Amino acid sequence: LTGSISLYYKTVQNINYSHCQWHGVRQRLTCWFDGPAYITQCPIQAGQSFKYRFTLLNQRGTLFWHAHISWLRATVHGPLIIYPKQGVGYPFQPPVEEHVIILGEYWLRDVQGLERHVKESERHVKESGGGPPGSDAYTLNGLLGPLHNCSRDDVYTINVTKGKNYLLRIINAALNMEHFFMVANHTMTVVETDGEYTKPFKTTFLMLTPGQTYNVLIKADQSIGKYFMAMAPYMPAKNAPFLKKTSCGILRYASPTVKVDKLARKSHVKTSMTPLEPIIPNVNDTASVQAFSDQVKRLYPNHQWSPVDVPLRIDKTLFFTIGLNGPNGGIFAASVNNVTFRRPMVSLLNAYYNNLQGYYSTDFPDKPEKMYDFVNGAPNNISVDTQPAIGTQVSILEHGWAVQVIFQDTGTVGTEKHPIHLHGFSIYLLGTGLGNYNSSTALLNLYDPPYRNTVGVPVGRWAVIRFRADNPGMWFMHCHLEVHTTWGLSMAFLVKNGKGKMQNLPPPPPDLLLC
Repeated sequence: LTGSISLYYKTVQNINYSHCQWHGVRQRLTCWFDGPAYITQCPIQAGQSFKYRFTLLNQRGTLFWHAHISWLRATVHGPLIIYPKQGVGYPFQPPVEEHVIILGEYWLRDVQGLERHVKESERHVKESGGGPPGSDAYTLNGLLGPLHNCSRDDVYTINVTKGKNYLLRIINAALNMEHFFMVANHTMTVVETDGEYTKPFKTTFLMLTPGQTYNVLIKADQSIGKYFMAMAPYMPAKNAPFLKKTSCGILRYASPTVKVDKLARKSHVKTSMTPLEPIIPNVNDTASVQAFSDQVKRLYPNHQWSPVDVPLRIDKTLFFTIGLNGPNGGIFAASVNNVTFRRPMVSLLNAYYNNLQGYYSTDFPDKPEKMYDFVNGAPNNISVDTQPAIGTQVSILEHGWAVQVIFQDTGTVGTEKHPIHLHGFSIYLLGTGLGNYNSSTALLNLYDPPYRNTVGVPVGRWAVIRFRADNPGMWFMHCHLEVHTTWGLSMAFLVKNGKGKMQNLPPPPPDLLLC
């Protein structure tokens, strides 16, 4: 789809501030409307509004929008569905219906207060070991489902007809939890990830990091009855607190003799049928998760759907270590290349465009200061100092450069999976591997790598991505586990202007809000 969009976003009075990020929209020459607070714009204060203007250029599929400040993404989010151009269909048999399922987390406490608690409280580190406070429930489209005593009748339900095919658009909008998703007794066929078509493959479960989306086809080929659609946590990190609970919706087969509302979203219907339960992977089943992720390939060689343009000649290679650094003064930190990102008090994009001095530096390191066994040990001593520097540093990229980034998980505190999201671009995931990255043994897929906006760097492993820096502006890159971003696992790329008119950052909009 190609088309221009204008959207008004207003912060209501009972929220101090907010703003909106259009997750997965590549924002071609519209960096001013990307949305992350203090990167491309200042927050929209209570009672203020801001008009987002951007063009959807050659994009289609399932994306989403969400707030990008102070953990407000927990409740301020929604789907962004981009359909193909009129007259252009799907590269698979059209379903009879489509349904959007948003996976989320719910807290009984104020989420803005939770962020402050995590960022500032020494007591929190002592009580929880430093991990994020566990949510009180998981939700499917805002509903907890029948496994929670308070919501037995508040169940997200999809009514289906036996023999028909359905498309499920599944979005993980959770703050800090990766999630399995499965439907009892049913096999799903993955056809899209992060708004890009994939080679179809069958699976009994999905694993979505926060920020990822999957489109799956499911055929109603079971006996008449009810089947749980379940979301359950995936937590590979050791000793991290989290909610060990499953939430469910229901896939309900319509009886041939009973007419039902096919668009029903919430069920209060009492029946004698007990839903069948799915087989849920173990909470730390990393081997199954990796096997699932390895099946995702971009649709190829059908260029009508997925023209693959993996950069083969690299202009810039970056080696980024990512992970936690341990409590310093009672407060946890996280970093990229041992640099903890300090959020500025102005928009970095505005500071760059207007040449404002003193708000950021351009010396973000291309690689770690020292190379060592990142996964299996990182002691804080004279030879390997893992206490991070704190600063607002950006990495400069020339326009048009082909960039390769090697992400390396670290075990300073403990290995953990990190969903990395890069604003302004989609990125090719060329491969992942166990342990420390070794260029002589790493196997990279240059033929049909998945094209994503959020890449899960596996626990105790590395991942290699490539992209072309052809979109000028200031682009945020961060872990999509909100607690890690709060602790500083983020940085920004500054992509310089090119030579042509369509290679230069336009001036800011007249209604740009100031800090």
